[in-house]
Amino acid sequence: MFENLTDRLAKTLKAVTGQAKLTEDNIQGTLREVRMALLEADVALPVVKEFINNVKERAVGTEVSKSLSPGQVFVKIVQQELEKVMGEANEGLNLAAQPPAVVMMAGLQGAGKTTSVAKLSRFLREREKKKVLVVSADVYRPAAIKQLETLAAEVSVEFFPSSVDQKPIDIVNAAIHHARIKHFDVLIVDTAGRLHVDSDMMDEIKALHAAIKPVETLFVVDAMTGQDAANTAKAFNDVLPLTGVVLTKTDGDARGGAALSVRHITGKPIKFLGVGEKVDALEPFHPDRIASRILGMGDVLSLIEEVEQKVDKEKAERLAKKVQKGKGFDLEDFRDQLQQMNNMGGMASLMDKLPGMGQMGAAMQGANLSSAEKGFKQFESIINSMTPHERKRPDVISGSRKKRIAMGSGTQIQDVNRLLKQHKQMAKMMKKFSSKAGMAKMMRGMKGMMPGGMGGPGGFPRM
Repeated sequence: MFENLTDRLAKTLKAVTGQAKLTEDNIQGTLREVRMALLEADVALPVVKEFINNVKERAVGTEVSKSLSPGQVFVKIVQQELEKVMGEANEGLNLAAQPPAVVMMAGLQGAGKTTSVAKLSRFLREREKKKVLVVSADVYRPAAIKQLETLAAEVSVEFFPSSVDQKPIDIVNAAIHHARIKHFDVLIVDTAGRLHVDSDMMDEIKALHAAIKPVETLFVVDAMTGQDAANTAKAFNDVLPLTGVVLTKTDGDARGGAALSVRHITGKPIKFLGVGEKVDALEPFHPDRIASRILGMGDVLSLIEEVEQKVDKEKAERLAKKVQKGKGFDLEDFRDQLQQMNNMGGMASLMDKLPGMGQMGAAMQGANLSSAEKGFKQFESIINSMTPHERKRPDVISGSRKKRIAMGSGTQIQDVNRLLKQHKQMAKMMKKFSSKAGMAKMMRGMKGMMPGGMGGPGGFPRM
């Protein structure tokens, strides 16, 4: 998300940071570029107007600190105003209610509502340690009930059965009764998706809301619809008291207009981002981190949290000890590294969160990045086609073995050779860093990539 906007803003703001002094004239040109960048990102016009006016008002004021150059202050103002547009701070779910806390999900058809129910239930079970029950009140689509049942099993939460011949209110009341008896902390209700905001369906969901009195009513909307997402959310909010928004499919949205428009147009916070198809691809929405990402400054806090959640610590420790003992880095270790990276959303997701790497990720978007991701999957297939002995001892892989491995993985012999070459280079690097001196050298190299150890994120000066 935001690849196009990040790229445009990086070029625009670079010109300002070089200014020794900010004048209304040189701000004017930059603001015009920023305005165009936001409009191209499909940010709603009222949001763009207010954002530009606020930045201009603050930039030509008296906010320049002696320790910062005017250019640095301008970038800082842009960052703070971006945060303000999106809500300034993360607003989590308010589950402070007598159990079960009922969370109702609403939205148009095809926005990813049922998948979001599963993602949210997994998030609450794993991160918040809640006992979660899910129920489908979508009596118009039998497949939706079955889909939720399948997803509930996948994320290890309980599913309350329902059928198309029942009334939505009866279904949810029965689920609430069950949740009370079985001491569930949270009940998440999946409602029928609307094809458009029609009065009959809206009356039904209003009646359901009045009957079950949820503590949270979340509107699930597709980020790829841009500012239309914000307008649809407003239409729902006019008839239903929403408490927040879940923005889905953000991994496929290069513009980011929805994220920058929703709060301003609806007055409701974005609480979560759907960042992929997998059931763990849900992130709490942090405006400050997103603003940092938009400006190419990375998002180290989210990256650390992701590592904490998704990296197998035991495997990582075992590998570190193995390498330090000089036992080498075999192909099974290499496959584990590829899988860990895949668990964290792949190369694009990692580059997006590393300081100074946002623009590189944008430059690599499309063919290059897609080719790299495809190459990693291909490597995994090749390693899976090997025998355990070959994975442990890559040096035994002769020409005839390569032919068999290539046939088994649906690849060419040159692909197998490329994998072996890459592994050899990585094994060499691991060996180099196995000593304490080597580790210290590696840490020094990594420190240069972190905030404070570099000339400034995304080419901007440090603030």
